[in-house]
Parts: sequence; structure tokens; C-alpha cells
Amino acid sequence: MRIVRSVIPALVLVGGAAAVLMPAGAQIATPSAAAPPAQNAVPASITAGPMGAPRSFADLTARLAPAVVNVSTTQKVEVGKFSRGGPGGGAPNSLEDLFKRFQEQQGNDGEPVTREATSLGSGFLVDPTGYIVTNNHVISGGGTDGKLPVETITVTLADRSEYKARVVGRDTLSDLALLKIDGKNLPYVKFGNSQTVRVGDWAIAIGNPFGLGGTVTHGIISALHRNIQSGQYDRYLQTDAPINQGNSGGPLFDIDGNVIGINTAIFSTSGGNVGLGFAIPAEQARPVIEQLMAGKGVKRGYLGVQIQPVDAGIAAGLGLPKDHGEIVASVEPTGPAAKAGVKQGDVVVKVAGQDVTFDNTLSYIVANTTPGSRVPIAVIRGGKQVALEATVVQRPAEAVLRGTTDTSGDNDTPASPTQTPGAEAARQSLGITLTPLTPQVRSELKLGAGVSGVVIAAIDPNSDAASNGLQRGDIILSINQMPTPTPSAAATAVAEARRAGRDTVLMFVQRGTNPARYIGIKLETPKGK
Repeated sequence: MRIVRSVIPALVLVGGAAAVLMPAGAQIATPSAAAPPAQNAVPASITAGPMGAPRSFADLTARLAPAVVNVSTTQKVEVGKFSRGGPGGGAPNSLEDLFKRFQEQQGNDGEPVTREATSLGSGFLVDPTGYIVTNNHVISGGGTDGKLPVETITVTLADRSEYKARVVGRDTLSDLALLKIDGKNLPYVKFGNSQTVRVGDWAIAIGNPFGLGGTVTHGIISALHRNIQSGQYDRYLQTDAPINQGNSGGPLFDIDGNVIGINTAIFSTSGGNVGLGFAIPAEQARPVIEQLMAGKGVKRGYLGVQIQPVDAGIAAGLGLPKDHGEIVASVEPTGPAAKAGVKQGDVVVKVAGQDVTFDNTLSYIVANTTPGSRVPIAVIRGGKQVALEATVVQRPAEAVLRGTTDTSGDNDTPASPTQTPGAEAARQSLGITLTPLTPQVRSELKLGAGVSGVVIAAIDPNSDAASNGLQRGDIILSINQMPTPTPSAAATAVAEARRAGRDTVLMFVQRGTNPARYIGIKLETPKGK
């Protein structure tokens, strides 16, 4: 699973666990020619406890656990190079170093030295012939980019039988992978309907925490549609069922034995369980796995926009309710959104009849829209709602998208500021000193000819601009969607905001060659008032 160790709570991938995809149904079963899989048969002891609480999960666990597997990988990693006399031709730092190098690297003068590294995770069988679902990060090796390829994948069943597995397909965006082992009449489980899950429902996790083998924990569903800022399609189930490293890819079951999620990440200060686990919901995982099982690439809808959530600052700058809609930071010139008339600065509030919110993002809605579909789009532009319609296309490959966007940063700072008309007014209203984007400054900041704006030359550390992370060298492209090619233009935009009774302005800011972003900045109180 993904896990981050930090003094400050952080998200962590919790190892690797495999999940299985099957038609909606229920319990794990060992199918055979004589006995079909069980269909939602829940032991009486599950509901026999006082106050409606389960008296025991033992019968349910006995049915489910055989379909949950351990996933282990091996790979070769480079640990260094051997050079006579130690690094740089010098002597080893200690006798221990000398012995260590002799043991590990004897006979490999100047050659890379590798060791075998292993990783552990979980997974689950989704059909009797050996298809297994897990997280992509469990079997990627060296991270999800796969720079350190995995050499072998071993799957161990509950009865300790081992199988070599092959990768049928993977999807990095959803962090899902489908494996295959050669077997027959294997126990398996089925996906349930995570859309009917409610906060407070029982949740049961089975997996391989810390490599200990099959382990069962239980809790409840703590939250739905949780956005943990880990990717474009955040929509996790949150559970307090104890989940730890090694649980990744393992199933999260409901009380009927249906797979409602794939355990993927935890929020932790130490790498261990603190009761904040996150699972990819079945509604999101199932179509991905079905496409991988059919031997197809995963298809997602695409509009061709970069967006930001409308936080309190941006909403105040636009005079809109907060936490509703997403603002368009850029539009791909030839993409579906541009053809539909979507413009930079539009706030998208509804797509395909669904409200755009923090929990139901534009990316999620569009990704789950069938390519080729025509969908209505409602945007707020200039304080008024505008109705548009776009044809969703298939999302290009990630390599294509990465090739069109330069995300390298640049921290160079501009030359000393020069006083220009409007600069003092901007300084008093915003707490920042602005200077024109001269050819010299453009060269220092390595900006293209198409960038037009004013440069922050100095910033008051006590200003709201500083509190929001603005810094010297940032380029302000517009204020309240009015272009700001000069400090005077910036001052004019601020003055208009004051006349309209606004106490916050919306800035469109670029840092180096990174994509520009919207930021809401509170206006300073003029001196003497």
C-alpha cells in the first residue's frame, strides 16, 4: 500500500494486494462442476448478535479468505559500483567497508553491483481460472513508473500453494493491475455495488500486512467519495478497519461478502495503522478490470482542460459560492472543450447533468463518460451561467500528454524593480511590488514570447499574497480575468474590484514554466483608512 512516513500525517501506499473483479454478487466460493458458486449466502451467525451487531465474522471469513492471495515480487536493483581502493581511488573508510565490498563486489571491477529486492502485497481471485486483481504499485517495481522492472511475481494462496503470475494488464491512473495464474476450480470472490454503501456499514479487510500472511480486520465505512489529493480520479471509500503495509491490493468486503473496494492507501504518521484507510470503490475498479480482462486498453473520456477546485479565495474573487465548481486554468487549443467554446477562467459547475463538486470532480465525471458522447456543460462566465455542449473524446496516452506539457520549474528572479505608473497603487492594495516583463526579465525567467503579464519584484511578508505562497519572480497574467500586461493594468483591475465591493481579487499566476494557476488574494486596506 502507499504509505508515507512523516511527522506530519501523510498518505501512504500500503503495500500490494490483489483484488478480483466479477459480476455483482457476493460470497467467495470454490466452484466445481457439481457445486456452483454461493450467491450471497450469509451465515446466520453474522446477524445473530445483540443490537443487530455480528456475533462473529468467523463463518464469513472462512468463506472469503481462501480467495485472498499474497503477491510477492523480485527485482534486481543497482547498489553501486566497485572500484579498486574505494570511491575515487581512495582507501575504504573502515575495515567493515573493506569486507563488505569484498563480499559483495569481488570480481566486478568497474561493473554495476546489483542485489535482489523483494516486495509484498495482497490481491484476490475473481474467477476460478486464476485471474487476480491487485494494485499496480504492488507489481510495478521501483515505483509506478516501472523504471526498475519486476522480474518475477509469485502468488501464494491461503493453502500455501505457490504460482508464478503474469501481468495481463495494468492501469497507472487508477492504480489497478490484473494478474493471471494457471489454475482451475480456484476459490474466488465477486464485486458488489459500492454505490449502495453507506457511512456506518460494516467493512472487512483481508490481506497480507507486513508479510504476515492472511489477516482479517474489521471496522466500518467512515466516509464516501473521499478526495485525498493523490491523483486525478480520487473517489475513495474511507474505512477504520485496520490496514497496514502489505494490505495493498487486497479486498474490502461488505457484510454480505461482496468486494466493495480495493485497499490502496493509508493516512499515517508512522507508516502504521491509525484508522484512516482508503480503498478504490468497486464502481470505479470494476470497469477497469473488465477492460483489462477482455485484453483491451482502458478507455476514458477527455475534454482537454486543466482545472482547479474553486476554493474560498477563488470563490471570493469571483463572487461565487465556495467549494462548488472548478475553474479552467487552461484549454487545449484543438481539444473538445475549446471546440465547445470553453474558455480559460470559466467555472464549470455542471457536466452531463452532474454537479461538479470537491467530491464529484470534473475529471472523474468526464473520465467515466463514454468517448463519443455529447454532453451539456454549464459554466459561469462573467457572473452569468452559459450553456455549452461538447463531444467527449478518448483520453490520449499518458506519454502523449506528458510530451505536450513542460512542468519543469524555474526559480530565477527578475532584475531590480523599476517604479512605473500604477506600481505604488498595486503595492498598497496587494502588498506586492510589480515590474514590467521586460526582455531582460523574460530572458532571466526563461519565458516564451507568448507570456504576457507583470512580474512580482518584491512582496510584503505580512500580506495575504505572501500567505498564499506568491513569491518574487511570479508572473501575474490577469486579475479578475482582466489581462495585466502592465502594473497600471493591474492597478486598474484592483480599482474596479474595489468599486464592485469586492475584498478579494482572482489572480492568474505563472511560476517559471509551470502551468499557471488561479489564486484568490485579499485586498489590503489602503493607508489612512
